[in-house]
Amino acid sequence: MNGEKMEKLPVPVTVFTGYLGAGKTSIIKNLVRRLPKDYKVSWLKNEFGDMEVDSEVAKDSHIDVKEIMNGCLCCVLVGQMNEALKEIVDNQNPSRIIIETSGSAYPAPIAWEIRKMDFLQLDGIITVIDAVNFSGYEDKSYTARIQSQYTDLIVVNKHELVDPRKLESTLDDVHDLNPTTPKINATGPDGIVEPGLVFGLDTKLFASAEEVELLENDKDKHHHGNEVDILQAKLVEMKVFDKTSFEDFLEQLDPEDVYRAKGLVCLSGIDGREGSSFVLFNFVGGRHTFESIDSYKGDPKLIFMGTDLFRYKKKLIAFLQVEAECVTLIPRDHTHKATSA
Repeated sequence: MNGEKMEKLPVPVTVFTGYLGAGKTSIIKNLVRRLPKDYKVSWLKNEFGDMEVDSEVAKDSHIDVKEIMNGCLCCVLVGQMNEALKEIVDNQNPSRIIIETSGSAYPAPIAWEIRKMDFLQLDGIITVIDAVNFSGYEDKSYTARIQSQYTDLIVVNKHELVDPRKLESTLDDVHDLNPTTPKINATGPDGIVEPGLVFGLDTKLFASAEEVELLENDKDKHHHGNEVDILQAKLVEMKVFDKTSFEDFLEQLDPEDVYRAKGLVCLSGIDGREGSSFVLFNFVGGRHTFESIDSYKGDPKLIFMGTDLFRYKKKLIAFLQVEAECVTLIPRDHTHKATSA
C-alpha cells in the first residue's frame, strides 16, 4: 500500500425521528456523551421556526452541531441537507453523522437522499416515542404514525412518568402500528440509550426508489405547515424573569393547544443561587424542565408549537413585556411564512 492513497470509507449516518417533544435531543446528547473521546460525531438538526436553540446547548457537550431552520428536510430543504452533509464530511471528518429530523419529517426521502451519496452509509433509522403523549399524537398526526411504522428501532422515552396500565396501552398502540420492529426503553429522566443498541444496524429500509416513491405518493406535501402552528419570540434586549412567575406562565399553557415549547431565558431564583442565569426550558404535555446553560451569552428566545396558537400571542407579548414585532406567528396553513404581529 506504500505510495497509494487509502480509499476513504463512507461515513455512517444514523437518523433520529420522533414527534414533537418525544425527547430526541436529550437522547442524542446523552448518547454522544457515552462514546469514546476519539469518536467524533457531527450532529445535523432540523428545527421548526428560524431560531437556533438546541445547538447552543450542544456547545457545552463539545459536539459539532449544524442546524437547518424554517423548513423540513424531507421536502423543501432536501437541497440544504445535501449541502450540509457534504460540508460536514469535508470539513469535520466525523466518525459518524447523526441527523435529528423535525417532529413532522417523513423518514423516506431523507433516507433515500443519504443512500444516493456515495460518501455516506445509511446505518439506521431510530424513532423516539413519548410514552406520556404518544397515544394522543398518534390520533392527531399522520407523521407520528409513519415515523413509528418505518424504522429500525423504537425507543420508548419517559416510560417512568406513566403508570403500568398507561404504558401497556401505549405499547399496544405502537405494536398495532409496527409489530415487528424491536422496541427498547430509554433509561432515566434524561433518556439514556447505549450506543451499541442504536449504532451498527445496517438498515435495509428505503433501499429502492420504488419503495420511497410509493410512500411519497401518499404523503401530504404540505405536512410541515399543516400539523402545527409556530409562535416564536426574539427579545432584542436582556430581560430577567422570576423563576416562579415563568413557571406560572408555563402552567397556563393548555397541552391540548401547546404540544411543545422551548427556549433560552434568563431566570432568577434557579437552584437557590443568587443572581440570574440562562436556562434551556422545555415544555411538553403540560410538564416543564429547566437546564442551566451558563455559557450562553445571547438574547432570550422562545418558541411554541401546537394548534390555535393565535390565542396565546397577546398573552405572550404581555408576559414578556415586549413590542408586538418581537413575536411572530406562523400558522399551520402557511408552510413557511411568518405573519407580522
